[in-house]
Amino acid sequence: MISKIVNTENDTAMLVVRLVLGGVMFPHGAQKLFGWFGGFGFHGTMGFFTSTMGIPWIFALAAILAESLGAIALILGFYTRVAAAAIAINMIVAVLTSHLQSGFFMNWFGNQKGEGFEYHLLALGLAGALMIKGGGKASIDFALTRSPALALKQAQ
Repeated sequence: MISKIVNTENDTAMLVVRLVLGGVMFPHGAQKLFGWFGGFGFHGTMGFFTSTMGIPWIFALAAILAESLGAIALILGFYTRVAAAAIAINMIVAVLTSHLQSGFFMNWFGNQKGEGFEYHLLALGLAGALMIKGGGKASIDFALTRSPALALKQAQ
């Protein structure tokens, strides 16, 4: 089972996809987890998600971890498919709970009531590619796929 999750090829395109999605998601996660980049930090984000938005604490925690630790896992290429799935689920929930009513386009000029969901669709597309192909070149997954211990386990 684990071998199927980490199995990937030495694919440069997936390296690029992984680094872009992880690099874009990490600042959002860092806002929520650490309060970096003008964010509210863990307690502020949890309070907003649970009190203001009415999200159960376990799902609020999952969103924070998907965007922060999931992004780091993507950058490293560690359990890429799992991290990409967590980010994909997070993006779907964000669209359905907060962005669908604002339409497709982002709020570039501040003339909408909220942000549209075009960013989320791009993130979903990148996450989908990673779930299908894996982490690719220079990923921990690739190193695990090629490790002698895992190869022996696959042969059994």
